[in-house]
Amino acid sequence: MTDPFVHFVRQSRMADFLLINHEGCEINTKKLIFFGIVGLLFSSSAIAEESICYGTTSNGKLESGVQLPSEGKNYVSYSKTAEIFGRTYVHSKVREIILSAYRQLETEMPEKVFKYAETGFKEGGNFKPHKTHRNGLSVDFMVPVVNEEGKSVHLPTHYFNKLGYSIEFDNVGKYDEFKIDYEALAAHIVNLHKVAIKKGVGLWRVIFDPKLQPYLISTKYGEYLKKHIRFSKKKSWVRHDEHYHVDFDVPCQK
Repeated sequence: MTDPFVHFVRQSRMADFLLINHEGCEINTKKLIFFGIVGLLFSSSAIAEESICYGTTSNGKLESGVQLPSEGKNYVSYSKTAEIFGRTYVHSKVREIILSAYRQLETEMPEKVFKYAETGFKEGGNFKPHKTHRNGLSVDFMVPVVNEEGKSVHLPTHYFNKLGYSIEFDNVGKYDEFKIDYEALAAHIVNLHKVAIKKGVGLWRVIFDPKLQPYLISTKYGEYLKKHIRFSKKKSWVRHDEHYHVDFDVPCQK
């Protein structure tokens, strides 16, 4: 797979070539066509290459990991800095599922916004402080919230709250002026599962605070969640109230 930085350099060189010719040199049409075709080929090969995961989420690695986009119509990442440091890479199949689910939610819940958080490194492996996130199949999502006016907003994530991970909701899902949007959260999980099944894979488990899970089940998506989603029932080493952890069920090499 073409490294994103190398791809950027190629694009920059192409821009320089066009700029130089624009400033007085004769434009070489054949060279323009050649560079254009080469650029398309590199882009196509990068998109087409499938990631390969190894081992498990707690003891594995990843080949040809792909980075999630910084933002879309109804979602954003939790940190631009974290993106730069390479903490938002996943398996290519997981990326497809996440983006497709967000697109589905644009229609199903057009007024709602979502935010994803920590995923993993491009090559997988140890991902401190997490115990998993090692083979491209683990993704954290910040809980969708509404403000005091009932408007869907992004949960604040910055370095003063450890990128959102130090936020503590109460036992009904309230924090300052924010309240967990259980309908949006449930809809997101359902859409992730439906898209995953269509693509021939699935969701292995969802980790979310057991004390808050009943509020999810009380939504209109409750029956679907009970039937199809495996929620972790044991207390995790961190509470998982400000975010929910999703492990995708994608075949991996040993």
